[in-house]
Amino acid sequence: MAKDFSRSDRVAEQIQRELADLLQFEVKDPRVSMVTVTDVEVSGDMAHAKIFYSALAGTPELQLGLEKSAGFLRSQLSKRMLVRSVPQLHFVYDASIEHGMKLSKLIDEALASATPQDKTPKV
Repeated sequence: MAKDFSRSDRVAEQIQRELADLLQFEVKDPRVSMVTVTDVEVSGDMAHAKIFYSALAGTPELQLGLEKSAGFLRSQLSKRMLVRSVPQLHFVYDASIEHGMKLSKLIDEALASATPQDKTPKV
């Protein structure tokens, strides 16, 4: 039976779990606060990892703080994971949550402004 997940997928999941813990409890940089790791993509050769994150306020200072702490995070990952080499971390802001909230707000506004005729189901 074939494997359900490739090795890079399994490594990406473990990196996501470990980074969430490290960002919450270990990073002391004040620029890095209230960050959620939404996804991790690891390249096939395990040399690079894109870390997708979201935050309440996606500011350039947050991006700089994450880039500055990438070396510390990578060294901590090497202690926590059983891999030969830990990928280089590249942080990418994930705006999909904000986009989803905007769309949800637009839908709510459209439903609120709809007439009662529009709300009845048509047969």
